[in-house]
Amino acid sequence: MSIMKPVVGKLPLTDECLHYDDVCEVPQNLQKYFHQRYSIFKFYDYDIRLTNDAWFGITPEPLALRLANDLPSHLYSTPRRTTIVDLFGGAGGNTIAFALSEKWEHVISIERDASTLACAQHNAEVYGVSGYITYIHGDCFDFLDRLKHHPETLDLSLREKCDMSQTVLFASPPWGGVDYKEQDVFDLSTMEPYNLEVLHKACSPMEHALYLPRTSDLRQIAKLAPKGEKIEVVQYCMDGASKAMVALIPEATPELT
Repeated sequence: MSIMKPVVGKLPLTDECLHYDDVCEVPQNLQKYFHQRYSIFKFYDYDIRLTNDAWFGITPEPLALRLANDLPSHLYSTPRRTTIVDLFGGAGGNTIAFALSEKWEHVISIERDASTLACAQHNAEVYGVSGYITYIHGDCFDFLDRLKHHPETLDLSLREKCDMSQTVLFASPPWGGVDYKEQDVFDLSTMEPYNLEVLHKACSPMEHALYLPRTSDLRQIAKLAPKGEKIEVVQYCMDGASKAMVALIPEATPELT
């Protein structure tokens, strides 16, 4: 198993790293997102770059900033955690907000698509926080498996930043599968490509925050609580409407026998 290392330097922008100036340039299925571009990135006009796929997964900036400011105080850890890992870094919306919050000593972003990661690095430069973020070009599930079971296969700098007792995981996965907007209560077992069980199993036993559809089934989330613990769920709203919920899941401590 080769050593997983952080990205050193900037990945080059590719033909997939796009900045649209006018709606007539935008593919039909992205036009509604383009009309919301200033709520997605306030500084969009300063050459923010996105791949066409990345438009679908960006957390609107006001929500990302609120979440980033809330997250440390909402978690259960004592002492506080010093590192946050954005498992699905995408084009950088949440990662940039975590860096802007100045509440973490280390902000780590994982993205497996090189063009999307190049966009993320570029966008972090636009917001002036590129120097505060460590990027990993790879698969987050591979990273988590290495961290928990094969830490020697992580670069030393990553091992030092990602001590399991000092790290919070943040997961904003794709919400594909059965359309959650068509369900009054969204069955998280149908979420694709990663359902609730897959995400929770990959993140456990570490403390983790899951960014989920606003109609997610609370009964399914409640079952993830470690014995004797509760899970805090926060609804995040914009313009008076709920946009998503975040489930804050405590660290699972080994049971004494």
